[in-house]
This record gives sequence, structure tokens and C-alpha cells, in this order.
Amino acid sequence: MSKSLPALKSKNELTDTFSRTISYLRLSLTDRCNLRCIYCMPEDRDEGLKFLKHDDLLRYEELLRIVTLAVDMGMNKIRLTGGEPLVRRGVMDFISSLAELNGLEEIRLTTNGVLLEEKAAGLFAAGIRKLNISLDTMRPERFKTITGVDRFQQVWQGIETAEKMGFDIKLNVVAMKGFNDDEFADFARLALRKNYQVRFIEFMPVGKHSTWDKRYYISSTDLQKMLAKVGDMVPLPGCRMDGPAKVYAISGKDGTTGRVGFISPISHHFCDTCNRLRLTSSGMLRACLLHDREADLKAILRANGSDDDIRKIIKETILSKPKGHTLAEDMQSVDKAPCIGQMSRIGG
Repeated sequence: MSKSLPALKSKNELTDTFSRTISYLRLSLTDRCNLRCIYCMPEDRDEGLKFLKHDDLLRYEELLRIVTLAVDMGMNKIRLTGGEPLVRRGVMDFISSLAELNGLEEIRLTTNGVLLEEKAAGLFAAGIRKLNISLDTMRPERFKTITGVDRFQQVWQGIETAEKMGFDIKLNVVAMKGFNDDEFADFARLALRKNYQVRFIEFMPVGKHSTWDKRYYISSTDLQKMLAKVGDMVPLPGCRMDGPAKVYAISGKDGTTGRVGFISPISHHFCDTCNRLRLTSSGMLRACLLHDREADLKAILRANGSDDDIRKIIKETILSKPKGHTLAEDMQSVDKAPCIGQMSRIGG
């Protein structure tokens, strides 16, 4: 496949109907995972859980073709997600191919950390420098309860290995009242001790079989009040390549400093500044995590569609991007997920 595509005369193709420039593509490489977290794969943990067949996943050459076209259109940031992206064979070679694309400024990877210790060197060599690592607890027994697997020490060793290698690390903590709210202060103190940005994510209802319940929800505002006893927080200015987190500098009472972030899709949604599209592991292009409207890119690819056909779908998806989700309103009347898509396929 040729990488020398003609440059477009205008970047208006990346602008949606609400004047947002879409510059960020999230790729779910697989729906498979080596954990069974209660908020992502709750369907009896293993029994009855159906993964996509290998042929139903986009092949790496198909993914690379889509990314090449998206970057040529002006997108400059890619995030690799899953499922757990590191369980898919051949992922290192694919990342190396991405790293060669002119115009792609940033490649991030979201991982649960289980395979990180053995894969860190390969990721670094392939071109990854920035990692988002999911970690909802620092207590081994609780880790097993939340994930269904007793692998906390393996994950922690992976985090420490990545830190020593020089990766830029963000820890993602799903905030759940009654599950891990007694650890929020500990996570803030971790941000003071380590050069990690710890990001707290509001628990949100995603998926037909979501375990979401209002009783488990805690807003970012309430969470920040809980962290006040750890130290003072001052908001930091955003930058062009930022994600959805509102980031604060936190200063401990002992003079230590760190960074904490809050991702608030329910209480303070960030739709007005959303710059993302999502490509699911089944090859569907989504304009919004919380809206189930999708475009079937895999069908276009496997029907020998042209590059222009793919560009057309990307542009149409951008133009169909909604102004925002209605999650907060929906939750006032129902205790179920307005988005029925499976989180592990959409990409966390």
C-alpha cells in the first residue's frame, strides 16, 4: 500500500457541524481481554461471553489503510485500545508501521498492565512513549473482586517497569462509590510520590449488560472535595493534544507536587471540545462513545472500496457527530445504559 497520498487543499473535511476539528482516532484492536472487569465485561464474567471471531476483526493492513487515510486528512493522534490491545498477536509490528506515518504526532496505548512487564521494551522500540494504564485499586484482594483475576502484582510490576523505561504514564481509575472510594486519597498521594498523572473517571452506564447503578456513582465534584484533605489543587491550562481530562496540579502538605485529572462524562461532559472518532474492533466507525450510530468501514474495505469511499465514510461520520450525549438526562428516568454497544468492542 502506498503511503504517498495526495495532500488535501483544506482541513474543513475534519470539521463537524458544531465547528469542532476531529483530529483524534481511537482504534479498538480486539474485544478480547485477560481481565473481566465488572463494568466492562460483566456477563457472568466468562460464561456466555462471546468474542469476535478472528476474521471479524479488521486485519492490520486494513487498520493501517484507514489510519493512513485519516492522517492524510489531517488527524494527528491515535490511541490503541481494546479489549486489551496487547493480547492481539502482531501488535508490535503494527505499531512500528504506525510510527512511520508522516503527520502522525502521537500514538498512545491504553492497557490494563497485565502484559506490560514483558511487552514494555517492545512497545518502546516500536515507538510508543505514552501509556494509559487502568488501575481501579491498589489492594490485591479488591483487584481480584473488580477484575475477576488475581493479577495485581503482575500489573504493578508492569507499571514499575514502564516507569523505569521512561514512559509517560497516566493511571485511569474508574471511581465507584462503595467499591474503591476509600482509596481515592491513596491514589492522590501516589500522584505526589510518582511522576504519574492519576485520572479519576466517573462510572458511566455503557453496554447492554452494564452493571451501572446510581448507588455506585460519584461525581468528580464530590471526588475533588474528598481529595482536599490530601492537598491543594490548582487547575492547569489545557493544550491542543489534551484528552477529556480536566487536570490539576496538586500540592501535598509536605511540599510534594503531582498531577491529578478528572474525566466527567456525566456531571461535566466534555462534548463541546470532543475531537474524537472511534473505530471498533468489528470495523464500525463511531462518532460518539455514547451514541450507537455506526458506519460499517469493514464492509467497504472487504467490498474492495476505494480510498475515496473510505474518506467519504470518515467525512460523513464527522458530519453526523452529535452536539453531545444525553447521559445525565437519561439516567434520571432509567437505570440502564442508553448506549447498548459492548465497551470492550467500542474501545475503553
